[in-house]
Amino acid sequence: MRRLTYAEAGVDIHLENRSIDAMKAVLTAKRKGFGAPMTEIGHYAGLLDMGSFALAMTTDGVGSKVLIANAISKWDTIGIDCIAMNVNDLYAIGAEPIAFVDYLAVEKVDPERAAQIAVGLARGAEISNMTIVGGETASLPEIIRGFDLAGTAIGIVDKDKVVTGEKIQKGDALVGVPGSGLHSNGYTLARRIIAESKYTYFDQMPNGKNTIGEELLTPTRIYPEIVKLVQECDVHGLAHITGSGLLKLRRISQLGFEITDPLEPQPIFHFLQELGNVDEGEMYRTFNMGMGFAVVVAEDEAQKACRIMGPGAKIIGSIVKEGIKAGGMSF
Repeated sequence: MRRLTYAEAGVDIHLENRSIDAMKAVLTAKRKGFGAPMTEIGHYAGLLDMGSFALAMTTDGVGSKVLIANAISKWDTIGIDCIAMNVNDLYAIGAEPIAFVDYLAVEKVDPERAAQIAVGLARGAEISNMTIVGGETASLPEIIRGFDLAGTAIGIVDKDKVVTGEKIQKGDALVGVPGSGLHSNGYTLARRIIAESKYTYFDQMPNGKNTIGEELLTPTRIYPEIVKLVQECDVHGLAHITGSGLLKLRRISQLGFEITDPLEPQPIFHFLQELGNVDEGEMYRTFNMGMGFAVVVAEDEAQKACRIMGPGAKIIGSIVKEGIKAGGMSF
């Protein structure tokens, strides 16, 4: 049986990074004075100088997870994913979300679908203590097939609480925080695996109560606990683990991350890996593998950080001189 990969399914992470670098080389204009940028393009969120505090901004979408929602006509959780993919990036720089705008592009207007999407958006905003202040719906029959959902979030953070990763040092503890499943990444590969298998989205998960489609639509976890963590601990680094998996740790430090006691992935990951004959390393380069967020703190604050982040959070490793290592694999 051939081994499926993310690139073969249609998403080349390395090519995406080259594309981002090509855009960054051109996007050099910067505001001067009040509202000037405090960070370079490439971190989880951009920061603007507001004098006594910083304004943080992110933008993101749900991705091809929406195709599964369409396939089983279940749209009431997709809005949570849209909120989560944005606010979790705000949390990753230490910011607290305050406002959100959504963008719904459709092939054909469907009021029932829109209402279901709004249910998820409202729930995501409630979890993250944020207001949806507006948005845009566009009918684009010549461009869109089905629909696409994206949004932009803004947050605020005291300048002395900004977390960029620059404080990370060798010997720091790495705390892993559980996710809720695939979240909103790697779905191009996940969908290919199901498409080439004997299963459909309507089949039951082995030894589970949900159908495969329902399991794949489990909404992305939102991490409001980070707000308290930043206030009560000296946080050195925060990483939202999304597409490209453990490689996301490179976004916060060029030091090494040694994972000696990883979080246990949820059953959906094992199911997809076995069904698609996916290499272990490919899984960790594509999916979050059970860890939706990673926190770096001094060793003596690690247990406190675990308590704040809640059930399942634990010390999974430490900061070392170089590399990303987990379970005998290097990334």
